[in-house]
This record gives sequence, C-alpha cells and structure tokens, in this order.
Amino acid sequence: MNLLTILFIAVALAMDAFAVSIASGIAIKKLRIGHALKIASWFGLFQAIMPIVGWVGGLKLKSVVAPVDHWVVFGLLSFIGCKMIYESFQLDPIENRSNPLDIRILFALSIATSLDAFAVGISFAMLHISIITPIIIIGLVTFLISFAGVWIGDRGKHFFEKKMGMVGGFILIAIGIKVLIDHLSAG
Repeated sequence: MNLLTILFIAVALAMDAFAVSIASGIAIKKLRIGHALKIASWFGLFQAIMPIVGWVGGLKLKSVVAPVDHWVVFGLLSFIGCKMIYESFQLDPIENRSNPLDIRILFALSIATSLDAFAVGISFAMLHISIITPIIIIGLVTFLISFAGVWIGDRGKHFFEKKMGMVGGFILIAIGIKVLIDHLSAG
C-alpha cells in the first residue's frame, strides 16, 4: 500500500475525531491552546493504538481468512464507510453540556472515535502491510486534524461537522473498492 493511500485512510479515519473536536471546541467556554493539545493528543494516540490492536488480531486470523482476505478488507472498509455516512446524518455526536476535557469523557470519546481504526488494523493485517508507517501517519494526521477541529469549533464554524463524516465514509468505501478491484484483476 502506497503512502498516498495510507494518507487517505488516515484522513478518512480522522473525520470522526474531527467532528467531535469541533463539537468539543464549541463546548469549551474559554479555549486555550492546552485544551486543543489535550484533545488532539488523546484522539491521535487512540487512533494510532487501535490499528495495532486490530492488526495483531488480524494476524492471528490470517491463516483462516487468507483465501477471502480481499473480500474481508472490502467488507470492513465499506461497512465502516457506510457507518460513517449514516452517522453524519445523526444528531449531535456529543452533548454540548458535557465537559470534553474531563478525563472520563475524553477517554470515552477517544475510544468511540477510534473503533474504525481497529477494523482498519485488521485490514492491514489481511493485506500483509507493516503497521509502523500507517500508525505514525494515522496518529499524526488525527492529531493535526483534531487540533484544527477544536479551534474551528471554538470559532463557531459548526457548519462542516456532519459533512466531514460523510467525506470520510466515501473515502473508505472507495479504498475498499480499489483493494477488491486490484486483487480481482491480479488474480
């Protein structure tokens, strides 16, 4: 998998964190740079850890799934993409009354926004991709996008929040289709 594809996956995965970061920026009364750094660090770290967990699990299942791995990758990425598109039409991802800086809330939000990265980690294992470069890129991209999202939310630019999840979903579906087409045309 080339770096551009990994970058697209990272951006797609970061869209949930971006939407929650915008909502967090809106919820924080007096935003300081430390607040944005805290939220972005949590989201970036969890987005980097979850693919590792998925990758390890995927390696354990590889011998069982190897004959249909391209279908598994296509199915996982398409499912995640459709879920993200569906969720982009739902109501607020977090209540603005909750404090996104509270460790318990931040932990829950970090888990919730990184579950898709777990499934992508399984896909990486099925595709025999080394996990080091993707997790660094996914973590950094999520950190940067989340940091920007907190500031955008603080500035009141709430308009794009829901559309970002939809964009991320379409990117993941497109990558899943590309993996399937590449495998079927090679075989």
